Amino acid sequence: MAKMKVEEQAKTKARMSGSLMLIEALKAENVEVIFGYPGGAVLPLYDELYKAGVFHVLTRHEQGAIHAAEGYARISGKPGVVIATSGPGATNIVTGLTDAMMDSLPLVVFTGQVATNVIGSDAFQEADVVGITMPITKHNYQVRDISELPKIIKEAFHIATTGRPGPVLIDIPKDVTIAEGEFDYNQDVHLPGYQPTTQPNHWQIRRLVEAVSQSKRPVILAGAGVLHANAADELQQYAEQQNIPVAHTLLGLGGFPADHPLFLGMAGMHGTYAANMALYECDLLINIGARFDDRVTGNLKYFAPKATVAHIDIDPAEIGKNVPTKIPIVSDAKAALQELIEQQGKPADNAAWLAQLNEWKRRFPLHYEPEAGAIKPQKLIEMIYEVTGGEAIVTTDVGQHQMWAAQYYKFNRPNRWVTSGGLGTMGFGLPAAIGAQLADRSATVVSIVGDGGFQMTCQELSVIQELQLPIKVVIVNNQALGMVRQWQELFYDKRYSHSLIPNQPDFVKLAEAYGMPGLRAKTEAEAAEVLKQAFAIDGPVLLDFHVCADENVYPMVAPGKGLHEMVGVKACEELSQ
Repeated sequence: MAKMKVEEQAKTKARMSGSLMLIEALKAENVEVIFGYPGGAVLPLYDELYKAGVFHVLTRHEQGAIHAAEGYARISGKPGVVIATSGPGATNIVTGLTDAMMDSLPLVVFTGQVATNVIGSDAFQEADVVGITMPITKHNYQVRDISELPKIIKEAFHIATTGRPGPVLIDIPKDVTIAEGEFDYNQDVHLPGYQPTTQPNHWQIRRLVEAVSQSKRPVILAGAGVLHANAADELQQYAEQQNIPVAHTLLGLGGFPADHPLFLGMAGMHGTYAANMALYECDLLINIGARFDDRVTGNLKYFAPKATVAHIDIDPAEIGKNVPTKIPIVSDAKAALQELIEQQGKPADNAAWLAQLNEWKRRFPLHYEPEAGAIKPQKLIEMIYEVTGGEAIVTTDVGQHQMWAAQYYKFNRPNRWVTSGGLGTMGFGLPAAIGAQLADRSATVVSIVGDGGFQMTCQELSVIQELQLPIKVVIVNNQALGMVRQWQELFYDKRYSHSLIPNQPDFVKLAEAYGMPGLRAKTEAEAAEVLKQAFAIDGPVLLDFHVCADENVYPMVAPGKGLHEMVGVKACEELSQ
């Protein structure tokens, strides 16, 4: 054993180039896939990749690479790894870095850089990547000395995956990738200025236990922090133990079963009536792993006006940032929920509250008006839910189709939902599906996209076809930038300024050009048949659904309004008339 340990240490301290160090570090971190795009500054690295045989996905644009890495991270829970060259290669990933930063997704991104002796001289394909990305990464580095590279890579993986996850970028000048040095990856990571708190304060837990016991109208708002902490089971156990209803943020969907009697639906701008009224009327609001962003709270003046607010979050900067918090608990969501469960506190006396919530759920459900001979987008989502048995991984772009998917696809398990929340990135859904499928090869993956956002990254169909990933790409085609059009209808007197897209490519022919089947439907009956055909095919398929072009997403909380001021809400007795 001692001999083996000495040999292992000798191997890890071997001299090698910076490029080979990076490859060996990725192997040590058990990286399964790299998403990237080569260029001059990273040619030495790609030469080592060629020799090493590491699985690398060549996307057709760097934006596709980083969104694919986000999808991979979201489903696998492991860090997504990206490589891009210097200058335009690096700047093409800025949107994805910002997206991952806002949605707390762990990424480790390597960018090439011009040689150290010409940095700052406006050399060919030079950009100040560290300066550009400093506000949109959890941390970033520029490696100036080959001896620092192993330590920096190890720190990057540690920072990206601990505490509140996020993207970390390493900028590597070309001469550093060529230089040789000693590779030692057995170093321990110790960062005195970065020590995330993961265990809850016992006194604050006791305060929350007492608050629940004295509450009459408690509610849980569960965000993506529950999913990042793998705490879905604990959330359900705690909610059932204390008999507390649960509402989700957009990114939290799947953290609590959608078919559970205590589930209220999604809260926020396009949330359910029951969820939004619960947040407005509650006397105790328990936020677990959510940011209290504006799309959830509406006008803060009217947000949870009667409630004592408790907030469990691993990032102390989020607690009290937007909403005054009386019971702050800095902790990993799983650890906090486990301690709350162990406390076996006295449940709230909330029978009347639960009866009121159930009445709201019954009287004010999500609804839409069927239209003969047409495809209602809400109905399309319900049909996709049925044909997949509710078990698919669903990725989306941003806009109306995203909200309909969130409302009408019932997520009963965690890690089935991949969408861009904080940044709202059009073009996200298709490449994210690539990463999601590679993270779970056996899963059914459906990418639901709008006709606008799809055209931002549709070149990644080439990757799907090349790898023969059985992704079903669903275009909700309303020949418009749907959410922009909806806002122009409601708030700009129907002045549709550059939001309508009547001149569309033939998406079926586009699919065929990329070597995959394309199907189209314009009626509900055709949609049912097309879905049946598509899911019988063991491979990628593109489906173009022409939906009602003037359909809007409801309920809706208009800008400046409180959650209780929803429009588009109808009682079930009105719907039956």
